[in-house]
Amino acid sequence: MGTIIEKTALPIGVFDSGVGGISILRELVRLMPNENYIYLGDSANAPYGTKTLDQVVELVSNDAEYLYSKGIKALVVACNTATSAGIGLLRKRYTDIPVIGIEPALKPAVLSAEHPTVLVMATPMTLREEKFRCLMQRFEEKAEIMPLPCPGLMEFVERGELQSEALEQYLYNLFAPYEKVDAVVLGCTHYPFVRKMIKKVLGDGVVLFDGGEGTARETRRQLEERRLLSLSEETGKVIFENSAKEEKLLKLCVELLNYE
Repeated sequence: MGTIIEKTALPIGVFDSGVGGISILRELVRLMPNENYIYLGDSANAPYGTKTLDQVVELVSNDAEYLYSKGIKALVVACNTATSAGIGLLRKRYTDIPVIGIEPALKPAVLSAEHPTVLVMATPMTLREEKFRCLMQRFEEKAEIMPLPCPGLMEFVERGELQSEALEQYLYNLFAPYEKVDAVVLGCTHYPFVRKMIKKVLGDGVVLFDGGEGTARETRRQLEERRLLSLSEETGKVIFENSAKEEKLLKLCVELLNYE
């Protein structure tokens, strides 16, 4: 792959089942603006969270191989479901680059108050996998942790529907059974884009947590450790690709990257 200086100029590869991983990409760009990025959204096969484990492993494998073939210096799996299903496989396969995954930000949510009630919003697969169950067991004595599968929520984000009445109604119905909630973990990278609407429905007293910032910090740490941080003083480029090959999706990617 060339000299260390040539390697520092290579892009960071980031992928997700759709456009949700742009919530992670935003944190990466904020923390490391001089890096170059290739973002792959697999919207043609979304959602991953309702598929079988074997199906997701195959999709994750294809996504990673595509980005690796482009020549990248790190791979960020910006999808909770993909991380749960395939991070071990990817780390064994790509030993020459850092491979960084994401997990629900349960620890900061649990430590945010004295024995809080914590809702973990995620895809059905993320909540089913052993990785999440182990994470939950680590903190179950310190909080009341309630997993909340959210089938259908990521599709609102995929459509760019971030503040609609239909979304608001979906969230009201989703949260209706829960009377007391102290913290909510956004356990899918799509969900930070509907943070405003979740706040509107649950009220300002509920604290929201997601793993984006932590993932960006870990990516920088691993690049630093391998002396792969960009040496450029110029702002890097972001290239978007999507398996659905739809112009409107690429436009949505740019909008989400700049979304306030």
